[in-house]
Amino acid sequence: MKRIFSLLLLSILFVNFLTAQEFQIPKGSQYCYQKKINQSNLTSYNLMSPPPTNAFDVLDYKLDLDIYNCFLSPYPKSFSGTEIITIKADSVLNSIKLHASNSSLAIDGVGLAGVSFTHSSNMLTINLNRQYSPGEVFQVQIKYRHLNVSDGAFYVSGGFVFTDCEPEGARNWFPCWDKPYDKATWNLRAKTPATVKLGSNGRLADSVKIGDTIYYNWISRDPIATYLMVISARVNYNLDIVYWTKPSNDEQIPIRFYYNPGESVTSIKPKVLQMINHYSNLFGEHPFEKNGFATLNSQFSWGGMENQTLTSLCPNCWGENLISHEFAHQWFGDMITCATWADIWLNEGFATYCEALWYEYTSGYSSYKSDINSDASSYLSGNPGWPIYNPQWAVTTPDVNTLFNYAITYAKGACVLHMLRYTLGDSSFFNLLKSYGTDARYKYKAITTQDFVNLVNEVTGQDLSWFFNQWVYSPNHPTYQNTYSISNGGNGNWFVAFTVRQTQTNTVFFKMPITIKVSFSSGPDTLIRVFNSVNNQTFSFRFNRQPVSVVFDPNNDIVLKSATTTQTTTTCREVSVNEGWNIISVPLNSNNYNPFSLFPTASSSAYGYNNGYFVADSLFLGKGYWLKFPAAQSFPVCGNVSAVNYVPVKSGWNMIGVYEKNVNVSNITSNPPDIILTPFYGFDNGYQQVSTLVPGKGYWVKVNQNGNLNFNTVIKSHNAQRNILNGKVIKLIFTDADGYSKELYLAENINLNDYFELPPVPPNSVSDIRFVD
Repeated sequence: MKRIFSLLLLSILFVNFLTAQEFQIPKGSQYCYQKKINQSNLTSYNLMSPPPTNAFDVLDYKLDLDIYNCFLSPYPKSFSGTEIITIKADSVLNSIKLHASNSSLAIDGVGLAGVSFTHSSNMLTINLNRQYSPGEVFQVQIKYRHLNVSDGAFYVSGGFVFTDCEPEGARNWFPCWDKPYDKATWNLRAKTPATVKLGSNGRLADSVKIGDTIYYNWISRDPIATYLMVISARVNYNLDIVYWTKPSNDEQIPIRFYYNPGESVTSIKPKVLQMINHYSNLFGEHPFEKNGFATLNSQFSWGGMENQTLTSLCPNCWGENLISHEFAHQWFGDMITCATWADIWLNEGFATYCEALWYEYTSGYSSYKSDINSDASSYLSGNPGWPIYNPQWAVTTPDVNTLFNYAITYAKGACVLHMLRYTLGDSSFFNLLKSYGTDARYKYKAITTQDFVNLVNEVTGQDLSWFFNQWVYSPNHPTYQNTYSISNGGNGNWFVAFTVRQTQTNTVFFKMPITIKVSFSSGPDTLIRVFNSVNNQTFSFRFNRQPVSVVFDPNNDIVLKSATTTQTTTTCREVSVNEGWNIISVPLNSNNYNPFSLFPTASSSAYGYNNGYFVADSLFLGKGYWLKFPAAQSFPVCGNVSAVNYVPVKSGWNMIGVYEKNVNVSNITSNPPDIILTPFYGFDNGYQQVSTLVPGKGYWVKVNQNGNLNFNTVIKSHNAQRNILNGKVIKLIFTDADGYSKELYLAENINLNDYFELPPVPPNSVSDIRFVD
């Protein structure tokens, strides 16, 4: 639903609006919140909070109303009606409760299965003629009168009669279960003067003129939420009808345009037919047997209300932007309805996003993006600090200031869908929309936000709960303070390190795919897309030409954010790994030691060693770690040079690494100086003795006491370089299922002083072949 703001404020905002997008007509939805909070007909509702579920399901409402006198001076708001409600019991029932405003409705009697009633506290309790078991269907009849009062739902003036019910105003003009999840079919019979044209939900089953009276009968075969049930009628209404041919069966669907004298619908009629085609292509075939629009009088000061198959519009409000929003509701809001008011964004966020899709269809992607950027600006400037989904709203209907907050319900909801499109890509996203609009589990039914999340996961084959947890279930948005550095790696190599940092303290960390644009001293720019999964995550890239600048999110795809990006100075080291398991280390100081930040292409957890293996959530400078990679690769790791030139070791086996530059094992001292150690072992599809320690690689070494290893001069070492293959030997070659081979030797007359042990057995799934005792 959309509202139009006052002309004065509109004219003030219009100048600023044009700087954000190039449309000649502002978005009608932008002024929804401002107008609604000034509407007494909404704030005067008695928004009670009975339990959010009832013990029955309403199947059908049948109303027979005599509103003849409402069209005659002095235009009373009073009328009489008879209602038959068809109900299916969901549990054992002896009575039922319905919403019925005491200030608007007087109940004269009940019948059929109803035998007696009480009407108090805006609830109508009907005692039944017997006990009904779950699954039984019965009908109750209610005879009632609408009183001559203004109630914000039933409007009468100067030959006009219309209703307007959102969020819970239907209870003001007929008894009902007035919650959005309980949808029912509709049968309205209304008596009016013969000069009146009257529209309602569904199809016109009959209109019988008898003298100066006409009896209208509107029937909807498709279930409707009570807040979408409508009457729009006036003396001497203009009525135009165009027809849309349903592709699936060539059925002619009437589109009815009720409009006031002096208005013209000539230009909007062909556009509505285009909208039906376009929306049907995107979301599934137009879902109803009829559709239409009706302009009302000045009492309807809002822009539009998406009543099912008959949208209400303010006088002469035939703007394409407003119509594109309201008509999208026929899919999202009417056919598929929010189950609770906590799910209202599934109505309004979707319809607001569909405005942008309509601009994309008529004017290209740049117009779509301008519209989305406008929504983002509205959210960022008006964010009240609560999430899109608030579970309390499912129990207690919030005040209209909260429920229809433009920044959250409309603008942020639309932007979340845009970012979902960015995350999934167009093919997957539009397949999702089509699946949503055609899924039999939700068509003509009500849906919760979690239902929608489950559908997204099912259709995409991904678990996107993380996306909705942060953008829908959590408040606010990310604040980025990113940094990048450019360094010359020599030999024509250039390195770029980009660190993504979020600094917000009022909400969660936002995981997102991010795009980085790198510009060079010559040649085209390069766009790089990576997934930012942790805070302070650094992405490093190597190029064979000189980068000159880096831009974060150049297309503003993460539209809900604030962001700065500044250049800093860092050093980069290129690290090479093999396919499978490697022992790695951190070669430079980093602002984030999360293993997936430093090594984003790794395919396993990092395993450290401290008298046994453990999963390392954070890496430490000078330590070695097992890490698995899906393919052999080289990549830069960037940070700052460490001033430390030693690593601490403990008695026993240690996994270590060195910083900044290569270290010859012969140039190592210790503190204390009498530490004795084994050879250093690297891993290259098996343990190998090494004579040089390389930054980024990890190594095993065993020492006889706690201390530090210093990277400068010679230290006393166990004679690890002795040739133990003296005497007669037998060579044994072992090969595992993956083709990894290892040579072992059996020898005679081994000098026990030449014995030394291998490092600990690697983690599970790493090949290792050795002699054991």
